Amino acid sequence: MELENKPWLFDAEYMSYVGHLLEMDELKKLDTITHHYISTRLEHSLKVSYMSYMIAKKMNLDAKATARGGLLHDLFYYDWRDTKFNKSHAYVHPRIAYRNACKLTTLSAKEKDIIIKHMWGSTLNPPHYKESWIVTFVDKQVALKEGRQAARYKWHARKHLKLKNTEA
Repeated sequence: MELENKPWLFDAEYMSYVGHLLEMDELKKLDTITHHYISTRLEHSLKVSYMSYMIAKKMNLDAKATARGGLLHDLFYYDWRDTKFNKSHAYVHPRIAYRNACKLTTLSAKEKDIIIKHMWGSTLNPPHYKESWIVTFVDKQVALKEGRQAARYKWHARKHLKLKNTEA
């Protein structure tokens, strides 16, 4: 699925589920935070949300909860590379995201499960709903793609810098 053209903006059903959230300053703030080196946290969350929504819709699952949970799954504002907690970032950030999401909207049990369990591999507390599994796997897929793009960019920048240094 090509996500660079922001297909969610033209999907009326999807926007009916998350459009009001995207207008909130708390979500707009995510667009100022770098995530996985090449995207913002909002861009990452939108990709996860929309891909998950499309899969849930095709499977006749709860597309609304999937879209909302996917959008809110990384609703935290600290830089995980700098801020450290007693427990791992993988354990802490879903719980912070859940608390932040509760301040913005009422969440269903399914949406709570999606947000808190999207990093279940680190906590060994697996998701309860199919929709949560979808968001978990899509989140990993999007993160891997972003990681590959960042690595490719760094590799090409390194080559370019190396060539410049040898020319000087």
